Amino acid sequence: MKNTYLLLCLLLILAGNAAAETRYVSDMLEITMRSGKGTNYGITRMLRSGTPVQVLEVDKETGYTKVRTDNGKEGWVLSRFLMKVQAARERLAAAEKSLAELELENRKLSTAMAAMTDEKKALASNLNELEGESRSVSQELAEIKRTASSALAIDAENKDLKSRLVSLERQLQTVQQENQSLKDRTARDWFMVGAAVVLLGIIIGLIIPKIRFRKKSSWDTF
Repeated sequence: MKNTYLLLCLLLILAGNAAAETRYVSDMLEITMRSGKGTNYGITRMLRSGTPVQVLEVDKETGYTKVRTDNGKEGWVLSRFLMKVQAARERLAAAEKSLAELELENRKLSTAMAAMTDEKKALASNLNELEGESRSVSQELAEIKRTASSALAIDAENKDLKSRLVSLERQLQTVQQENQSLKDRTARDWFMVGAAVVLLGIIIGLIIPKIRFRKKSSWDTF
């Protein structure tokens, strides 16, 4: 039975915490948190302006509200000193902090933008260099193609010249063979002529004495 009672109390406390509403101490420098609903109760602590507290209970008759601080301290404060929004000073500080963060982020973005601009310029310069190199390579490639075309033409011409040279060498060999044959024939002809002359000389040498002898014999008969 005792455990059930404790469990119900715990559930009620949790439900109260879940339904608790957050309020903020007003722009006054400090307010008092008392142990009860009235000035006749002792001050348990002082709450600075902007301190967030959870509302636990509101007593409209006395004008006090029971609150709990972040560190778990509970007490009563005057309801008119609580606001639903943060104090202007706190909001200003938060706004200034947010502005400072935005300015820092803006500086970072500006720095990044400047770096990206420099990188873009570098990339543009590299692109121009690459385009220049591409044009140079294209010109070299065109020159290589022309050179290759000329080389092919020269190679074809060399092949034609070699073919003509082979043909001329064959013709020269034929002429040389014919010249050699002509020389051999001429030498043979001269040999035949010489042999004929010698033979004719021998024949004449044999005939002339006989002719002389006959003439002499004829003269003797007279």
